[in-house]
Amino acid sequence: MHRTALRALIRLIGPLLLVLVVVRMDDRDAVLGAVVSASAGPLALAAALNLVNIHLKVVRWEALLRARGIVYPLRRAWSAYATSLYVGMLTPGRVGDLLRIRYLRHDLGVPYAEGLATIVMDRLCDLYVLAAFVAVGVAHYSAVIVGRLAWVTWGGIALTVLAPLVLLIPGLAERLLLALSRKIAKDPSENAEPGAASRFLVALRAHVGRGLLFTLPVTVATFVVNFVQGYLIARALGISLSFFDVTCLLSIASLLGLLPISVAGAGVREFFFSLIFPALGFTAEHGVSFGLLVFAAMYLILIAIGFVSWQLAPPPTSPASSTPRFG
Repeated sequence: MHRTALRALIRLIGPLLLVLVVVRMDDRDAVLGAVVSASAGPLALAAALNLVNIHLKVVRWEALLRARGIVYPLRRAWSAYATSLYVGMLTPGRVGDLLRIRYLRHDLGVPYAEGLATIVMDRLCDLYVLAAFVAVGVAHYSAVIVGRLAWVTWGGIALTVLAPLVLLIPGLAERLLLALSRKIAKDPSENAEPGAASRFLVALRAHVGRGLLFTLPVTVATFVVNFVQGYLIARALGISLSFFDVTCLLSIASLLGLLPISVAGAGVREFFFSLIFPALGFTAEHGVSFGLLVFAAMYLILIAIGFVSWQLAPPPTSPASSTPRFG
C-alpha cells in the first residue's frame, strides 16, 4: 500500500514541475493566449496523423508476429494496439503493452513467452531508434544542453542502449523473465508454462537479423510522423522552428518523458522546453505553449482513440483459446 502511494506521488513530480514553471513565468497569460489562438488547420492535421502513426506501429507488430508464424487479423491487431495505448498512456511503466499479450493468448492461444517476445522487440525498436535521434539532438544542442541536463540526457541514452543487453546475460535474464511472467496473467496457472524463459529468449533472438531490415525503417517512419506533427504544431503557434530543430527537441523530450516521474511526460516536456526555447531565440512561454499542444494533439488524441477502441473491443476476460492457431 505504501509503495503504491509512493509511486503515485513520484508520478506527480512532472505535473508539479509544470506548475512551478507556469508560476515563475513573467507572462502566464501569454501561454493561454497562444494555445487558444493557435491555427486550427495545422492542429487538426497533426491530430489526424495519429492514425497514420498507429497504423505504422500495427504493421510493425504484425511483421514481428509473422516472423514467428503468428497471423493476426489487421482489424483485431488494430484494436489490441489502440486499447493498449489507452491503458499505457494512463498508467505508469507502459503496462498497457501487456494487454496485447492477453489479446494474443485469448484469440490465438499464443503462449505468453511468445507474445512477450514480440512486445519486447517492438519496444526495443522504439528505444534504439529514439536513442539515435536523441544522440543527434544532444550533439546539435551541445552548446545549450550543458551541466546536469547534459549528464541526465547522455545517461538516458546510455541506459537505453545498454539496459536491453541484460537479456543476453545467462541466469539473470531468466530470473527477470520469471518475475515478469507472473505479472502478465491473472490466472497463476497460466504462468506455469514449461520453459517459458528459454522460449522467450529464443523468440526474441529470432527477431535479430533480416527482419530488422523492415521493422527498423518502419520505426523510423513512426518517429518522422511524430516530428511532422510537432512541426505542424509549431506552425499553428506561429513559432518558426525548423523541422530539424523540432526533430531534436521532440526526441530529447521523449527520452526525458520516459523518466518515472510523470505520466506521458506531462510536465517534464514543458519544463525542458521552457529551459531550451530561450536559447533558441524564443521565450519560455513559447516553449510551454508548444509542450502543452504537443501533449494535447499527440497524447490526448491517442487516449481518445484508445478509449473508443476499449469500448468496441475491450480486453478479453474469458478463458484463453485452448487450441493454438499459429505456426
